[in-house]
Amino acid sequence: MIEIAVKFLERVTGARPYTGNADRVCRGCVIDSREVEQDSIFVAFPGERVDGNDYAPQAIEAGAAAVILTREPSRKLIRLADDHECAVFVADDAEEFLLRLAQGYRARMKCTVIAVTGSVGKTTTKDILSALLATHYRVHATQGNYNNLIGMPLTILSAPKNTQVLVLEMGMNSFGEIERLSRCAQPTYAIITKVGTSHIGMLGSRENIARAKAEVLAGMPASSENFEGHHSLLVLNGEDDYTPFIIEHFARPAGVDVLLAGTSEDDDVWARDIQVGADGCAEFDIMLENGSQYHTGLSITGAQAVPNALYAAAVAHRLGVAQYEIDQVFHELRLTGHRQELRRAASGARVVDDSYNASPESMAAGLDLLCGLDATGRRVAVLGEMGELGDEAPRFHELVGAYAAAKKLDQLVCVGGELAERMAAAARLMGMPEDRVSHMPDTASALARWGSTFSATDMVLVKGSHAVGLDRFVEGVCADVR
Repeated sequence: MIEIAVKFLERVTGARPYTGNADRVCRGCVIDSREVEQDSIFVAFPGERVDGNDYAPQAIEAGAAAVILTREPSRKLIRLADDHECAVFVADDAEEFLLRLAQGYRARMKCTVIAVTGSVGKTTTKDILSALLATHYRVHATQGNYNNLIGMPLTILSAPKNTQVLVLEMGMNSFGEIERLSRCAQPTYAIITKVGTSHIGMLGSRENIARAKAEVLAGMPASSENFEGHHSLLVLNGEDDYTPFIIEHFARPAGVDVLLAGTSEDDDVWARDIQVGADGCAEFDIMLENGSQYHTGLSITGAQAVPNALYAAAVAHRLGVAQYEIDQVFHELRLTGHRQELRRAASGARVVDDSYNASPESMAAGLDLLCGLDATGRRVAVLGEMGELGDEAPRFHELVGAYAAAKKLDQLVCVGGELAERMAAAARLMGMPEDRVSHMPDTASALARWGSTFSATDMVLVKGSHAVGLDRFVEGVCADVR
């Protein structure tokens, strides 16, 4: 984790000092006063419900070496800080303070940084890439959903000093966010998994989403430069319709080389003959950038994981991971929870837990997986509403409902408010029988109505945006059975 003397905080971040022992060394950085340990930096974020500035006294008493406020400190607080030899700073913007502090630490580590962004598949790609690189390097990667303007710098600041590779997810809600993340992290390698429809409600169009994702290039050096022993590279999906747009308008002007990964033999890294087995896992032939071809397979479910594996393999191979190591890791993968995790219900039913998040594209992929798995009983989809779709939300929910009807499911359960109702109505309109479609207003009612109805031979997909809380449905159904 970061170690920095108090006297350097002003120079690195621009925060204004009020008091403190200039020579005291800070270790680690937190934004929750309950997580303060001896010598921590505590950054107080103002909020609508909770103002972190109010918790500065608790942070000081817990042993913080420095507290960063976003308002003027009181005399009482200054006295308390002096009693505990804790430095007090004021920053105009807590986010900017974190970003500057993380940028300074990243520069001191001199590690290789890989940025992963895109509408879908970020976490899967990050997990696969981290596993591949761990065969050769000391890797530190994004945990959970720490991929925003607060979470990503905290990820950097928590990295051990001897980290060799940082793998960072970069998410966004609006223009400019990924640019700020990229300038902080200064990645040498970047992956844009897909330009989809997530965040279309905030950005208005897929072209705007492509522009926002391409901001990842902002902090990357040109490929002609030797940056800490590497030449920059952007990995894109060879079949994404916005790939040419990103190359022409962003990668080329930035002087960053592009590698294409996909299912075409024109791609630099490709997969073909993709077959999904009875266990839901894909096997395929892969060709790496050096022309090496071989048969491999994944231990995680779904054909949609194959492109993510290709992006990861492309970067890992550039960084010296050999063919046989890629193959071995592919067969031993374990991903972040609630992402197409195959679990067992208390009744014996198999449950595809994909409850972490959802978009129209990933909903379709989940339904494809559900119908591709062997099952002698019913195929049931429990689908929650999808967030961040803006004015397009009704249409996209109706499209998902229609797609579910076309898959000939035995039961469709739509969970949520008006948008879930639209999903259910579209399924009925497209011919799904009334008794096979139900709408439940929330997760609790869905669990009460359907949680005990699955038999040992059933296959159940549970998928929706995180806000719907369908992870609680999975935990209720599975009752700690794995």
